[in-house]
Amino acid sequence: MCLAIPGKILSIQEADSLMDRSGRVSFGGIVKEVQLGYVPEAQVGDYVNVHVGFAICIIDEKEAMETLRIYEKMNGIVML
Repeated sequence: MCLAIPGKILSIQEADSLMDRSGRVSFGGIVKEVQLGYVPEAQVGDYVNVHVGFAICIIDEKEAMETLRIYEKMNGIVML
């Protein structure tokens, strides 16, 4: 199973190639560099779902918070 984690874009680094566009994204205070080429319309302050270092879609803040709440709840569940 693959999961995408919501994060908030803090800054964007534009590039000559769309696929080289990147940004700093906060995941609950942990900041990572993320590729933004798949979401060219993304702007600072937007929430994006990130999978293996690539933002794959923009989501609204309510959806991001709900997803994080569900992940937190799942954190204590062991699935075999």
